[in-house]
This record gives sequence, C-alpha cells and structure tokens, in this order.
Amino acid sequence: MRIGLPLSPDNAERRVLLTPESVADYLALGHTVAVAQGAGRPAGFPDADYATAGAAVVTDDEVWANADVVLSLTPPDAPRAAMVHEGAIVVTWLDADETSPVVGALAARKASLVAIEAVPRITRAQAMDVRSSMANLAGYRAVLEAAIRFPRTLGAQVTAAGTTPPAKVLIIGAGVAGLAAVGAARALGAEVRAFDTRAACKEQVESLGAGFLTVDVEESGEGAGGYGKEMSQAFLDAEMALFRAQAAEVDVVITTALIPNKPAPKLWMADALAAMRPGSVVVDLAASRGGNCTATRPGEVVAVDGVTVVGLEDLTQAMADHASRLLARNVRRLIALLGQGDDAKLSRDDVILRGVTVLADGEVRWPAPPPEPSPVPPAPPAAAAAPTPSGAVATPGPRPSTPKSGAKAGGHGHAAPPASTASVLVAASLAAAAAIPIGMYAPEAFRRHVTVFVLACFLGWQVVWNVAPALHTPLMAVTNAISGIIVVGGLLQLSGDGVIGPALGFMAVALASVNIFGGFAVTRRMLAMFQAGGRS
Repeated sequence: MRIGLPLSPDNAERRVLLTPESVADYLALGHTVAVAQGAGRPAGFPDADYATAGAAVVTDDEVWANADVVLSLTPPDAPRAAMVHEGAIVVTWLDADETSPVVGALAARKASLVAIEAVPRITRAQAMDVRSSMANLAGYRAVLEAAIRFPRTLGAQVTAAGTTPPAKVLIIGAGVAGLAAVGAARALGAEVRAFDTRAACKEQVESLGAGFLTVDVEESGEGAGGYGKEMSQAFLDAEMALFRAQAAEVDVVITTALIPNKPAPKLWMADALAAMRPGSVVVDLAASRGGNCTATRPGEVVAVDGVTVVGLEDLTQAMADHASRLLARNVRRLIALLGQGDDAKLSRDDVILRGVTVLADGEVRWPAPPPEPSPVPPAPPAAAAAPTPSGAVATPGPRPSTPKSGAKAGGHGHAAPPASTASVLVAASLAAAAAIPIGMYAPEAFRRHVTVFVLACFLGWQVVWNVAPALHTPLMAVTNAISGIIVVGGLLQLSGDGVIGPALGFMAVALASVNIFGGFAVTRRMLAMFQAGGRS
C-alpha cells in the first residue's frame, strides 16, 4: 500500500501521524511512503529526515490523490476529500462524529474512514490507544503549566535564608491524565492528593506517593471502557462539600474529569474558586468539552479574583514532537492489522478494526457494536439433592470421586492419590530409608549436620511454596543475601581437611554464585521494564 502524510488542512494542527522513525517500519511491512512537502515541519521533522528514512517527498495534492492510506490527524475538508480515489482509507481523529461533512464526501468517493480515537479499550488494543497516549502527555503538561503560573515553587526549598513548604496539589480524576499529573507533581516535590469516583484508582494513586480523598457515600463510579460515569445527587453533594473544604488548603487544582460524548461535568464551582488563596492555579484539562470549572473559558487563560484558570484546549500541541512519535506508533500498529497489498481491508471480524471503522468502501458502519463479553464456561451439573424440610438449609453432600486408572470395576478399588501427594509420599519414603543407616552408623557430628540440613530444606520449601506466584521473581532477587552467606560458608569449607568437605564447599560456592549472578540479572531486567525511554 501507499502510505501518505498530507499537510494539515487547517494549518493549525502541529502533530502528525507519521514520523521519520515510523517510515522504516512501514517500508519493512512492504508499503511505500509519500510525505507532502513541509507536512512534518510543525512537529519538528524536516523533509530531509523523511527522505533519509526512505519516504518520497511530493506535493500535498499528490498525497491526497495517490495514497491508499492517508494519515491526516485533522479530517479533510470537502475539496481534499473529493481528491481521494475509490477504495482509499483516510485515517483521522474524527471524534466519532458520523454527521461530519467528511463522512458524506468520502462515502460519495466509495472510500473508507477510520476514526483512531474510537479504538476500543481492551487489552489487545492498548498499544493503539491514542486517547491514552495523549492523556498521559496532557497530564504531565498540566503540571508544567501550573508550575509556570504559580508564583511559588511546587517543591519545598531549603536555603540559607530559610525553608519554604511544598505546594499542595489537588488532582480531580485519576485516569491516565490524572495519574500522569500525580507523577509529575510528585517529581517536582509537591504534596499531592487526588480524588476519583472509581475506587480502583485508590491503589494507583497511593502507589505514586499521593493521598487519595474519599467521601462517605458508597457508590461505584466505574463506567464503560474504564471511564467514569455520572453519579447520584447524594454523591455529588458529598463531593462538592469535599472540594469546598479542599479549596481553602490547596494551591493548585488540576481537573481531568470527562464522560464520553457528553459535556464535561462541573466540579470546581464558584464557591470553591472563591475559597482559594490569591496566586493559586486551576488547570482544566476538560476545557474542550466546556470545562470542569465554572470559570473556564475554552482556549483562554483567565484570572478570577487572583486565581489563574487555565483553559487551554490541547496541551499536547506544546509537545508536538513527542506527541507525534506516540501517535505514529499507535497508528502504525493499527495499520498493521489491515494486512498487506490487495488483502488490506477493514475486517468486520476484528473487534479493533470494527470499532474504528466509520466508512468501509462508502458503506457507513458507525456506530460499532460493543465488544462481546468473553463466554462464561457452563457450571458443572449439580448432583441431585434429597428433598429437605420446608425452611431447612440443604447442605451439599460429599462430592463423588472419579475412578482413576487401576480402580476395580464396580467401584470397589481405591482411587490413586493426587500426583503431588504421591510425590510427597515417595520423597518421605526415600528420606526414611536413608535415615536408618545414617542413624545407625554415621558419626554424631554428621547426624547433627544432616538433621539441620533436612529441617532447613523443609522450612525453605514451606516458605517459598506459600509465596504468591507474582512474587517469585522478586523473591529470587532477594535471595542474593542468603546465597552470599552460603558462599562464605563454602569458602570456609575449602580450607578443611580431607576430600569431601572441600568438594562440598566448592559445589556450594559454585551453585550459590550462579544464583547470585542470576538474581542480579533478573533484578536488572525487572528495573529495565520501569525505566523511561527506549523504543516500544
């Protein structure tokens, strides 16, 4: 396929869906790439970088007319949509609006339209979720916008002239953007607290070192796709009371609350704004949907009684380079689902492609049906129970055992024990057989050492066996200290008399060293998973 990157139709969008680093990925998939002259310049990618990566630099009209897949973050206007050839696929951020004029224009051309923001929130689609990528950057940038406008430092300062306390930051909404804001504010040294209607966010917030605020009303805020949902009036009243109490304490408020396809809920009201100290800052990440703060003016930064309210609509535009790289990776993985060459298509069978498809060869497929839940395996048939007296609670009888191999016909034979039990019985029998000659003929010192060894093995086995499987890898890293003790003991045995002692000491040193170096290698790989940077 021919992948094309055009100029932004409105010249206002700085981000792009194709970067020089992603050109090589498309070429490796067998595609060709064409870039309109100057298309990547607003994001910091000159034409020379695209040409070096293997893309052809052409005019904007050539991209729209010849590309099989057009990557335009802004939907095309009518003249550009009329240039698209039949069967082409336009990939854009549509905000899932099937009433957009571009839908009718592309349908007339029998073209296809993909709305990248409509990727379903399922595990397999996480690497294609452009909303999460942009929300993560927006949360980070919100903290920087607040820090720039806040008249004091966010972190505590200790100087010869004295100390200053850290700023108090309240983050409303602990989704992707909120958690990114928590991490950024904590990194700058602020005292951070967060609130969310979803109880599952509590552990995530606290794991980043912030406090989690709650209200007394018990109600779940979990909505479809991981978003929040509208809450009851009782919950909202308790929430407003909490915010009014926090307003007098906090210096910075960052609001991130959004409900899909609805205006942003009003959470930071005029009374809370009036209670804030002069110099405080409110950054409203929901400004594009009307804002969470009543004083927000979308696209503007205003001052209300000494409090700065930031209503900038898209903070990721200020980080166009990084935002473009993330968007390009998201879209590249989405394009890979289409297939290659003439086999490329927007399959109805793929839940991800079905979710993002607005038009397929001129046919409207929006809105997509919700993903079907995983089938629940049927419960095993229950054994027939004897009738019980009225009002009595029936207790299940013993579960019938399944005859094992070797059982006699008619059910008179004994079932074989489980494999784990059999292994324990065999091990115990062997240990007992070995213990008899040791107890009869071995020296007293040897018997004491063997007893300690057996008890240590049993104790160690019990300890490790009861550790959750998720902790087995960290446990391996922690055992480096124990292995170090074994090495010391083995080295002491190397200088002993005879052959057996030094030989066992050498084996102990060798095996424990393998465990130590392996533990360090595992620890290094674990830490690498959490280090920032690197290409995904």
